[in-house]
Amino acid sequence: MAHILAPAILREYDIRGTVGRNLGPEDARAIGRSFATRVRRAGGTRIAVGRDGRLSSPELEAALVEGLVASGVDVVRIGVGPTPMLYYAEATLEVDGGIQVTGSHNPRDDNGFKMVLGHRSFYGADVADLARIAAAGDWLEGAGAVTTADVIDAYVARLFVGYAGGAYRIGWDCGNGAAGPAVERLTRLLPGDHHLLFTDVDGRFPHHHPDPTEEHNLADLKALVRDRGLDFGIAFDGDGDRIGAVDGEGRVLWGDQLLGLLLPPVLAAFPGATIVADVKTSQSVFDRIAELGGGAVMGATGHSPMKEAMLAHRAPIAGELSGHIFFGAGANGGWYGCDDALYAAVRLIGAVHLSGRSLTALKSAMPPLVNTPDLRFPVTPDRKFAVIEAVRARLEAAGAAVVAIDGVRVTTPQGWWLLRASNTQDMLTARAEASDQAGLDALLGQIDAELTAAGIARD
Repeated sequence: MAHILAPAILREYDIRGTVGRNLGPEDARAIGRSFATRVRRAGGTRIAVGRDGRLSSPELEAALVEGLVASGVDVVRIGVGPTPMLYYAEATLEVDGGIQVTGSHNPRDDNGFKMVLGHRSFYGADVADLARIAAAGDWLEGAGAVTTADVIDAYVARLFVGYAGGAYRIGWDCGNGAAGPAVERLTRLLPGDHHLLFTDVDGRFPHHHPDPTEEHNLADLKALVRDRGLDFGIAFDGDGDRIGAVDGEGRVLWGDQLLGLLLPPVLAAFPGATIVADVKTSQSVFDRIAELGGGAVMGATGHSPMKEAMLAHRAPIAGELSGHIFFGAGANGGWYGCDDALYAAVRLIGAVHLSGRSLTALKSAMPPLVNTPDLRFPVTPDRKFAVIEAVRARLEAAGAAVVAIDGVRVTTPQGWWLLRASNTQDMLTARAEASDQAGLDALLGQIDAELTAAGIARD
């Protein structure tokens, strides 16, 4: 029987929705049947499935597995864990693809699916094809088998490939997300003194929401670092593919700053390599890549297009402001283009150690730029891309210096600003960076003018 997937859950880079409103078990079952059909038509037979700790994930995962086996693929269930553990399973088990049931960093009632087929991201046109298959009921029939695999210890052991760190006093905040059990195992193996927060998996997220891109979610970690005099702190999102950090003074290091810190050992190992960073990344990071002899490529925001950009440029590392840090083949022991926040944490410890300085000193030495966090503006889904296209056309007609890889990034004498459509929410997002507050205010005024011209109010 055909099933029409709600358009609201079919995002450009994965599938997400709000459980009980536009996402439920029937959707998961249809996704399973459609994905299995794609796998079998490509010659595959076996899929790994994992899930995060959200309250809705067990039901959605069970329905997904039902759909997969009903269309004739065998399923290897790996249980609760971070999304990077699913990527590890897909790369190392004898499977043809993988699906993680996860709402990632989104609100607790949201959930979704991150998919891999043949070691490549499954997104964009592939996601649209799942909707077509489901709507037509164009499913293959079969009776797949279900087995389980315990991969967490092997996954954690793989995180130590290339480890070059010292012994530090570190705080770790898992926010009751799916990374908790793996972080417990990881810190038992690491040298140093480790203080853990909220490692029990609890989809209610009783302490704070697991999204380190929102500074208020780092309050507990800052307090831990301050009260115990730790060297620094590390935080993760709900499915362990985004990293956040604070230094010994409680100052936040954002994803692009972390990428900048990770560059020296990577470019020492891969001289002249191309490094990919997303359009939200600070200009100081692109300057740092050039200073270290690397080639810089600006890419579209989103974990799937970043992985594809890494493949295209054979980049050993890539990163986003959002805290997705990607490591290429040879840089992480064999599975290519994986955004793994736990591995990024291990590599960060190593980079700090190799620098001969503290993370606090490295933060203090960063260029004194003034920038905004991600600014978000609600917009209806039918308008968000049209607004960006209209802004781009106005700017180019006016002769502005525009990079239109993903939204519009505009360079001016004061600095740069970005306006783009969110991949995961019905939002426009903006970011700006300047050398001083007056310059930043001027850039924000330019963003305001474009939003006003588009009929969108900025709070």
